[in-house]
Amino acid sequence: MTKTAAKTTHSVGTRAGPNSLFRRHWLAAGAAAMLSLFAALPVAAQSYPNRPITLIVPWGAGGGTDATARIIASLLEKDVGQPVNVVNRTGGNGVVGHSAIATAAPDGYTIGIATVEIGMMHWQGLTELTGTSYTPIGLVNADPAGVQVRADSPYKTVNDLLAAIKANPGKLKATGTGQGGIWHLAIAGLLKDQKIDPAALPWVPSNGAGPGLQDLIAGGAEVAPVSLPEARSLIDAGKVRSLAIMDARPSALYPSVPTVKSALGSDWTMAAWRGIVAPKGIPADARDKLSAAIKKIVASKDYTDFMGKQGYGVIYAAPDDFVKFMAKSDAEFGTTMKAVGLVK
Repeated sequence: MTKTAAKTTHSVGTRAGPNSLFRRHWLAAGAAAMLSLFAALPVAAQSYPNRPITLIVPWGAGGGTDATARIIASLLEKDVGQPVNVVNRTGGNGVVGHSAIATAAPDGYTIGIATVEIGMMHWQGLTELTGTSYTPIGLVNADPAGVQVRADSPYKTVNDLLAAIKANPGKLKATGTGQGGIWHLAIAGLLKDQKIDPAALPWVPSNGAGPGLQDLIAGGAEVAPVSLPEARSLIDAGKVRSLAIMDARPSALYPSVPTVKSALGSDWTMAAWRGIVAPKGIPADARDKLSAAIKKIVASKDYTDFMGKQGYGVIYAAPDDFVKFMAKSDAEFGTTMKAVGLVK
């Protein structure tokens, strides 16, 4: 019995050995073939996104555009499961960054935050780019202009400031964005509305509100007509005073700051907007996934809480509505810029 059992066991083992080895080789070869096939697939055929995304910001760190881009990048990472790297591409009054977005590879892995200036720069002859140069993903923010001065400024009201500009043309300077940018247009339009030559307040170009406010503090300019949220940290630190807001309603952040309507009887308003865009021609699956993610982000508590704490306005428009919004904004800016002499 012992010998028979041993023989039987040996016999079974001899038959099973080659079969098991064959099966292991077959499974290993099959797995390797599947991996090779997946690796050979074009990137577009693989699930999007499968590598990090770059989000280009056309303005410098410290301003509202940069802050908005960074909260969106943080939330987008969680939604798509890939890193979203924010890159500031400044220069050329916004042209450098906007061009970098438009000319990036249309694969869905480079997106950007377009700003209101995209409807303004071409009127000045700075670029041929317009809102139609991009794949729209979603409108995410809008903030009205304010009128900020240093805390030690002798001008206590917007009326005081405008009177000084009118009486001493060229003496005071303003800053906060590039030449002909949104905040330049905001103060130029207000001056025009008040029958003051916009040239009476020379403009000092900067790479956004953050650098412009620092220039204001350093004495390089006397006025920074940026949004209140952008000036918030300096206002709260007692270094900057806000004289007015260019909106029909007071700011939720600083309700005591008068509107230009209440201070001057003016109906002039001006606001900056920001939206997520991509180069033209990105794959439909990338566009749809990004659009769905941005819609969810703008409605999320994380986003609305962050924007609310900063005082930034939350607004959303889906891709088709964003296209119409940009076209309307472009046409209106053309009319206003012609009126204040900023069209070339």
